[in-house]
Amino acid sequence: MKPVRLFVVGAAKAPYFRDAAAHYLTALRRYLPAEEHVTRDAKTSDPDRRKVEEGKTLLAKISPRDFVIVLDEGGRSLPSRALATRLAALIEDPGRAPCFVVGGAYGLSRDVLGRADLTLALGPGTLPHELARVVLYEQLYRAAAINAGAPYHH
Repeated sequence: MKPVRLFVVGAAKAPYFRDAAAHYLTALRRYLPAEEHVTRDAKTSDPDRRKVEEGKTLLAKISPRDFVIVLDEGGRSLPSRALATRLAALIEDPGRAPCFVVGGAYGLSRDVLGRADLTLALGPGTLPHELARVVLYEQLYRAAAINAGAPYHH
């Protein structure tokens, strides 16, 4: 089984975000192999330049065979069961590997958004990137639990 690859910008600084992300990543790994790849925040105060620099680093790590799902407020929202169905199909696809991307404090560059096979929103509002990571990991755990027939999803 191919691992789910999770690319995130910036280490979680607040302990509660760090602990919550670690909790859900551990829970997800009970059902699926998952690799977390943390990219450092760009060292510039210019938001546009920062997105471009972080984007270059992210794109260098993404394989041409990855099915790239980026998180962006303009993306499509999927109910938990729909995400579970999509995740199951991606894991079974022999040609592509699921790859989720969470941008930094200023979001993602146009180049990263352009590389996306699917743009996903976690809701109608904008979330801080550290919280978006936690919510994504929880939703992936929920999707994996649904696919495994576990009682987590009510």
